[in-house]
Amino acid sequence: MNIYVDADACPVKDIIIDLGQKYKVKVVIVCSISHYSKALENVESIIVDNVPQAADMAIINKIKENDIVITQDYGLASIALAKKCKVLHHTGKPYTNENIDNLLLNRHISSKIRRAGGKTKGPKAFTEVDRERFRMALSGLLDKK
Repeated sequence: MNIYVDADACPVKDIIIDLGQKYKVKVVIVCSISHYSKALENVESIIVDNVPQAADMAIINKIKENDIVITQDYGLASIALAKKCKVLHHTGKPYTNENIDNLLLNRHISSKIRRAGGKTKGPKAFTEVDRERFRMALSGLLDKK
């Protein structure tokens, strides 16, 4: 089992690295060159070109059954679920086979509204409660390994 992180906009990398070390699970951070800041200790970094979906494709090509994927991208989550990975949003909410179709449908509908000139709600502000929920969710997955 490895933990793969879609890291370009991930606010919980520190938690993932801490828990990866605690549970002795390899953490792989995947980000585009424009989001790369520095090499992190005890973490494998994969740097990809600054093109759409490059990080997602790098993750898709590496993941295996029972790996954990951290992402806020519903498309990547969908593919990871199909590959029998466990998938978490950075707020700690799990992506499951039961909720992914609805999430993808809502994303599609919102996209159509925006293309037609309408407005949709953006994501809620990320909070300390979200951080703690994420820590607990990832710990729960790692406890089951």
